[in-house]
Amino acid sequence: MPDFRHATHNTVPPLVDTQSHTLVLGSMLSVKSAEAKFYYAHPQNRFWRVLSSVFGVPFSQTVNDKKFLAKYYGIALWDVIESCDIIGSSDSSIKNVKYNDIVKLLFDYPRITRVFTTGKKAAELLKKYNADYNNRIISNAVALPSPSPLNCATKFDALVEAYSVLKIKSDVD
Repeated sequence: MPDFRHATHNTVPPLVDTQSHTLVLGSMLSVKSAEAKFYYAHPQNRFWRVLSSVFGVPFSQTVNDKKFLAKYYGIALWDVIESCDIIGSSDSSIKNVKYNDIVKLLFDYPRITRVFTTGKKAAELLKKYNADYNNRIISNAVALPSPSPLNCATKFDALVEAYSVLKIKSDVD
């Protein structure tokens, strides 16, 4: 039986600034993302390619370009979980969850009025987290399909269509 690892999020802060209006939450950093200290860092994860397609910009593999892309379009990134026990990067194995303080993040960045999750597990965990807070913004969170390479049932074009909700009217053009 595979071993659980204790995963923590303490080395990767939220990617957010005062212009952020949309928060996209994953469940927990993958092994590759934790190693790279950056979100969706696995080379086969489709998140950054999808985001590039949504906003009609060339895909770049550099971390600085990815940060710029997210911030330019008002997208903040974080994860629901601060720490947990997990086998590899498998969301289905997550246990002993300690949550990130998402309500505080929303308080600190009041322009954020929309929340999305990248997958069912992140949505499920966010709902459990919000049960203690009943935060209106979190209550209205929308679950998007996972961009993980493990979610091969959702084709790239379908991901782009789903993630197009990240655009807001002022960003179109």
